[in-house]
Amino acid sequence: MTEALSINQQSSIGRLTQTLLLPVALVAFIVMMVVPIPPFMLDLFFTANIVISLSILMVSVNMFRPLDFSAFPTILLFATILRLTLNVASARVVLVHGHEGTQAAGQVIEAFGEFVIGGNFVVGILVFLILMVINLVVIVKGTGRVSEVSARFTLDAMPGKQMAIDADLNAGRLTPDQAKKRREEVGRESDFYGSMDGATKFVKGDAVAGVIILGVNILGGLVIGMAQHGLPIAQAASTYITLTIGDGLVAQIPSLLLSIATAIIVTRENSGADLTETLMKQVGLKRAWWPVTGILALIGILPGMPNLLFLGAAAGAAAIAYFGNNPSNVKAEADAAAAATAALPGPQSSAEEPNNEQVTIKDVANTTALLVEVGYGLIPLIEDPSRGALVSRITGIRKQVSREMGFIIPQVRIRDDLTLMPSAYRITIAGVIVAEDQVINGKLLAIRSGDTNIVLPGQAVKDPTFGLDAVWIDPSDKPRALAAKYTVVDAGTVIGTHLHQLLIQRAADLLGQDDVQEIVDHFAKTSPHLVQGVVPKMVTLPQLTQVLKALVADQIPISDMKRILEAISGSKGRETDDLIEAARIALGPILIQRISSPKEELPIVTIDAGLEQLMIQNARQNGQNGNAIEPGLARKLMQAFEEQSNQLAKTGKTLVIITTPILRREIASLVRQSAPDGLVLSFKELPENKRVTVVAVIGGAS
Repeated sequence: MTEALSINQQSSIGRLTQTLLLPVALVAFIVMMVVPIPPFMLDLFFTANIVISLSILMVSVNMFRPLDFSAFPTILLFATILRLTLNVASARVVLVHGHEGTQAAGQVIEAFGEFVIGGNFVVGILVFLILMVINLVVIVKGTGRVSEVSARFTLDAMPGKQMAIDADLNAGRLTPDQAKKRREEVGRESDFYGSMDGATKFVKGDAVAGVIILGVNILGGLVIGMAQHGLPIAQAASTYITLTIGDGLVAQIPSLLLSIATAIIVTRENSGADLTETLMKQVGLKRAWWPVTGILALIGILPGMPNLLFLGAAAGAAAIAYFGNNPSNVKAEADAAAAATAALPGPQSSAEEPNNEQVTIKDVANTTALLVEVGYGLIPLIEDPSRGALVSRITGIRKQVSREMGFIIPQVRIRDDLTLMPSAYRITIAGVIVAEDQVINGKLLAIRSGDTNIVLPGQAVKDPTFGLDAVWIDPSDKPRALAAKYTVVDAGTVIGTHLHQLLIQRAADLLGQDDVQEIVDHFAKTSPHLVQGVVPKMVTLPQLTQVLKALVADQIPISDMKRILEAISGSKGRETDDLIEAARIALGPILIQRISSPKEELPIVTIDAGLEQLMIQNARQNGQNGNAIEPGLARKLMQAFEEQSNQLAKTGKTLVIITTPILRREIASLVRQSAPDGLVLSFKELPENKRVTVVAVIGGAS
């Protein structure tokens, strides 16, 4: 018990120490700027500063990705503050005690100063200035530019990366947790490069401060030494310049190391290897070093050249070329590393897959039933809710169609496709491309009604959903369009409406046996005896699926399974067509009430009795699999159906064609091609108490 308490106390002390370390260090930095510190402490702090800078440089060289050292901007800030604090403290010691000799500021400053100067003040100053120029003009300036560009491109690319994550999530390639991790990584990356852009300003300011401190120490030291302490000018120059150069070098060498570390950080790429390994793979190419070997050998045999030196260099280049990498191997390793990096958060990176060449059924199976692809110009419709909320709109459409048709519509995947035109979109249902059109993001589509002759300025097009005349207008022209009785919608609504229509028309392609089994299982909870008596005793699951698919293809909802199963159980015939007709008759009242209220007369279109009788005779002569309608007659009927549908649409009515059961399916096929929203019913499906009005007779007088 006592031992456990001791361990807990040690852990608490450790956490308390970590918590107080940085605040205490910052307070100590401020105190060092104000309170004089002895030379031996300066030696300790200068040595620690060099150790810190070297360790930061080595970490920068050996990391795999810039984000692996995400704390670098903060560490750079603290290192800069420490170095500036030491500059202030050392400058005070040099100016106050410099007249006592070069040992007055500590052994580190004295050693660096005497080593570089070597008895020549001018050489010492020039060497120091050269180091400053290298640091400030070359490394710091280049690092600042790279940081600025990296931050800008990283922030600009952030929306695209977020959308790619959403697309992978919608496509099922990522789980929600993995998508969350990737979003966090994208956010960390943008924060990191943004911080690095600001952190490089610390390095630049530190280098400039070093030049200013150099001038202040030399001039101030000469004045103080000669005016206050009566030193000869030669002795004052010798003492103060030695101390100043030593002080500057002790501070600027760590500054140079940190500048190099910063440059390495901002110029690194995301890879699966450290800098040394990456350079060895990419620089040591056989194809690159053999020409180097030849050129060096040629220079080595020229008269007057240092032959042994260049021939030795040629031998070294030949060794590198011999043991170097093939370009194909480097490319293969780079591709493998990139694939591994991309797969780190993904569902395919597991201990059971030792390499990326393994192919599984997930890689080749098409499990996406519904897919909406957009060009890069329409990406804002997905990312920015204020500019369309396409994702939420499509989610609402999916729920609405599921309620209308009576089964769950699969999830819609949304992704960008760079092969599409910027303003294009494509809708795929059950692996088949069913629609491809264009919308203009940022503009509104004004759909022209039949009772207006006003022409609006803009790009004239056809409405993708209904094929009506329309024009893309500026948002500022919306009041004018509404006043002219145009229907005005945005780009997201155009895509959503098109998708809704296609889902209604092709919902049968999305209904499978698994869906039917799920419907039956759910219905069995409330009507178990009915289900047990019909499925699978009277009808098998595949046969029931065919019946329900046929109903959905005719836009008949299958939510009322009680009516459907009772109709199937009471059907005299057992063939699939017989079961379909029985179910349609049972659902007739439900279908009619969707397009007409109980008190309202139903406008219907019929086919001329003589023409209908002729088609019935053809159907009986050609048999069950023959065509009752000849191609020429079919074209005329389709044209007539389309005209009647357009006329009824102007009054808000739906095309409803009443015919005999024998012809219903074949006529329904023609109507789906010419008037997709129209309905074809047999007279058996029409409720006896429903009042109807014949608005047209196809093939006869209207």
